[in-house]
Amino acid sequence: MLVALGVDRLLGEPPVKLHPVVGMGRYLGLWSAWLTSLPPRKALVAGAAAWLLGAVAVAALALLVEQAVWTLLQPWRGTAALLAASGVLGLLLKPMLAWRMLREEVAAVETQLDRSLDDGRQQLSRLVSRDTTVLNATEVRETAIETLAENLNDSVVAPLFWFAIAGLPGAAVYRFANTADAMWGYRGQWEWAGKWAARVDDLLSWVPARLTGLALLAGRPMLLGPLLREAGRTPSPNGGWPMGAMALRLDRRLSKPGHYQLHEGGTAVQPGDMATAQRLASRALWGCVLALALLAAGARGGLT
Repeated sequence: MLVALGVDRLLGEPPVKLHPVVGMGRYLGLWSAWLTSLPPRKALVAGAAAWLLGAVAVAALALLVEQAVWTLLQPWRGTAALLAASGVLGLLLKPMLAWRMLREEVAAVETQLDRSLDDGRQQLSRLVSRDTTVLNATEVRETAIETLAENLNDSVVAPLFWFAIAGLPGAAVYRFANTADAMWGYRGQWEWAGKWAARVDDLLSWVPARLTGLALLAGRPMLLGPLLREAGRTPSPNGGWPMGAMALRLDRRLSKPGHYQLHEGGTAVQPGDMATAQRLASRALWGCVLALALLAAGARGGLT
């Protein structure tokens, strides 16, 4: 995990042609036109089948690669072999998470807002699917901070959680599930074809989202009760945990107009809050890494 995060910090994302998540997206895109043309019941079954086919392929490939690393490097032979295997697995894990890119894209929202409201809206539109053209400056900042909090889980903590539980196949399947939800998990024409993808993503994100929310509280037990209340305000069963925790830590209102408002008693988001949110998210991430390292060590110790 440390290797993956280190490579992410130094190098960022792999080239598009080599990025496995891009490949997952291309696979999912192959089914889009056909799935959305089907009647509801057939769309539900076909969407689940296409998802399962892709997930099995991703898991099998990741397992094959992971086993090749163990077989070729034999990390049990000594410290050098162990470090070499850790380095290779860290490199392979890196594409399953995107912390540097998330931080840079969110920070750029504030930078562009300094230029103009329209520039800030345009930068935000790279991060979210909602219509950003109707948002004022405060709402742009709120949405960017919400995106940072929610994707701290989706893009970083959850892949690391499943890596700790099930190795490279676990991280790869989670990233496939999250990508499928991002592409298929909508209402409207995807109501039925994307239902399986949306529900599986909810299931796989359930524990990591709560871990992320608790990490953002950073040892402030007095905020646990309010977090339980705020987490239930969002339509998503998971998104409210990191977003609610971030709202409480910043003591700011975070909202999506017409859908939810988190920490209603907080004050309006200010220009400097983006940097504060970045620091809180970074600290929470390292808390999660420590917890997941202990979890992985405990699980494997229990198996032996």
